[in-house]
Amino acid sequence: MTSHHGDGTGTDGVDWDARAASFDEEPDHGLRDPRVRAAWADRLRDWLPARPGDVLDLGCGTGSLSLLAAGQGHRVTGVDRSPAMVALARQKLAGRHAVFLTGDAAAPPVDGERYDAVLVRHVLWTMPEPDRALRRWHDLLRPGGRLVLVEGVWGTVSPVGIPADRLIALLAPLTPRVRVERLSGDLALWGREVDDERYAVVALRD
Repeated sequence: MTSHHGDGTGTDGVDWDARAASFDEEPDHGLRDPRVRAAWADRLRDWLPARPGDVLDLGCGTGSLSLLAAGQGHRVTGVDRSPAMVALARQKLAGRHAVFLTGDAAAPPVDGERYDAVLVRHVLWTMPEPDRALRRWHDLLRPGGRLVLVEGVWGTVSPVGIPADRLIALLAPLTPRVRVERLSGDLALWGREVDDERYAVVALRD
């Protein structure tokens, strides 16, 4: 969850630069457990294009999903507001076909490039104008490209996040071709049991 202001502090008030060193200790962040890593790799294989393509990983954090995508043959561009996260991602993917940029996930600094997939995990919910971000991301896709959005609602006392129904409604003006996968029950993805709403949406551009 790494949508930030320019100083590495997130819209949620978190200093992500300070958290970068320990970020990968969470099972679904670092993907260090082979079972967790394999679970995310299987999902990405299903969500991303079958053939190697250009993938834009927004709010990429330390690059764990970027590494899986690169391992499946994709050319990856990662963007994060935290310079410390970007530095760790560059280390993690050294020698791979990957580029990492410091910048805003809502307005990626990619100079008119187009992608076969835009991958965004746990970032959209932090944005004050998610509809604008979705439009921008949709415009970054080549024809036939796909938005892959992993989101959820966390916490029971004061929940934060974006429910699947709301995200589907936000996508409706952009594309009718939307698939939702519920992820809460897949313990391998999270490295533990979860009882909140977690899901992925794959939206195709015509």
